[in-house]
Amino acid sequence: MSLHAYLQSRELDELGFSFDALIMAAMRQADSWNVEKLKAAFPDIWADLYARYHAPGGRLPFDAPAPEEP
Repeated sequence: MSLHAYLQSRELDELGFSFDALIMAAMRQADSWNVEKLKAAFPDIWADLYARYHAPGGRLPFDAPAPEEP
């Protein structure tokens, strides 16, 4: 790991993203070898990311409506 990567990780930590969100972001940026490792380690997060990626607006049928939606 480089110093730059370490400092970026501190910035991300200060932003307060959830663990799931950080793993999904890592999956989006990973090369094919690393995404396979992440999929094996976090199969539920991968399944959710995959489903939401292929759903309009990332919304799945069981999601509650957003506050501004009727």
